[in-house]
Amino acid sequence: MDNPNTRILAGDIGGTTTRIAVLDVCGRELETLTKASYPSQQFTSLDEIIADFQDTHQHTLNAACFGVAGPVQQQTASITNLPWQISAANIGEHLELARVSLLNDLEATAWGLRTLHEHDVYTLQQGTELAIGNAAIIAAGTGLGEAGFYFDGHKHHPFACEGGHADFSPQTELDMALLRHLQTRHEHVSWERVVSGDGLVSIHECLCQLRQRPMPDWLQQAMSEGDAAAAISEAAQQGRDDTCVEALGLFVHHYGVEAGNLALKIMATGGVYIAGGIAPKIMQQLQDGTFIKAFHGKGRMQGLLEQMPVRVVLNEEAALQGAAVYAASYTSQTVY
Repeated sequence: MDNPNTRILAGDIGGTTTRIAVLDVCGRELETLTKASYPSQQFTSLDEIIADFQDTHQHTLNAACFGVAGPVQQQTASITNLPWQISAANIGEHLELARVSLLNDLEATAWGLRTLHEHDVYTLQQGTELAIGNAAIIAAGTGLGEAGFYFDGHKHHPFACEGGHADFSPQTELDMALLRHLQTRHEHVSWERVVSGDGLVSIHECLCQLRQRPMPDWLQQAMSEGDAAAAISEAAQQGRDDTCVEALGLFVHHYGVEAGNLALKIMATGGVYIAGGIAPKIMQQLQDGTFIKAFHGKGRMQGLLEQMPVRVVLNEEAALQGAAVYAASYTSQTVY
C-alpha cells in the first residue's frame, strides 16, 4: 500500500551519468524537491556521490532506492560499465535508514512508466486496440538494458533481465562483417556491443574499413573531443557524412531487431517500450520505418509483432521516478 507523502532518496545509476533526487511520493503522484546529476566516471563509488549530494541537500528521509545499470543479487550490485560495487546494507548504514533497496535500472524504469504523462511517450506503432498481456522494455544508452512486465490478469509486475548481454545474431553479410570486426575487440559479442553508444562507434569503425572511406578531419576532431557516438549521430542527422548516415541507419535497424527478439521472448502483447538516453535523440530515424520494419522481421511471427503497441519513452527521468515509486510502495518492509 502506498504511504502518503513518503519522502524518498532515489537514484538512477548509469555508466555515464548518475542522477540523484529527493522526491515526495503520494501514490503515483511525485514532487521532486531537489535533484542533481553527476558524471559517473569521475567518482570512485556511489557512496561518494551520495555523500556529495547530502552535503548540499539535507532532508529527512523515509526510504531510499537506486536503479543500477547491472544485475542486482541479494541487494548488491556490480555496475556493468563502472568498477563500482554497491550494497544496499552499506548505503542504509551510511544514511541511517532501515529501508534501502536496489533495482536493476530497467526494472526501475518499468516502475516509472506508471508515473508518465501522455506527452512523455511517443507511439511508433499503435498495435491492436485492446492490447493486453505481458510487456517489455528495452533501453540503449551507455549499455543495453532490458526488462519485462508480467501481467497477472489485473496488473503488471516489473522484473529485470540481462538480455542485452545475450549473443549478437548476424543475419546478413554486412552483419557478419560487423561481427568479425567486433570479435577482434571482444571475447564475447553481445547485443550490447552493437545497440549502445559504443555499439554505434563500432558500427561506424566497421563501415569506414569496409567501405574504405577515410574519416573527415572535422568528424575525427569532434569524436576525440567529446562523445564519439553523439558526434556520429549528429553528423548523420545533419547529413554531413555518408558513413555516419549508414552507421546510424544500421544501428536503428539492429535496435529494432533486438526489440523484436525481446518482444517474442516475453510474449509482449501488452506492448514494447523503447527507453534510454539514445532514443529521444534520434526520433527522426526511429520514425522513418527502419526500426519497425526490423521489429516486424520475424518470419511467421510478423503478424503477432504487428499487433503489439510500440512506444518511445521521452522522459529520461523514468528510472529515477520508478525507483521512488518502488521505495514508497515498500516502506512497510525492510528490504535488505
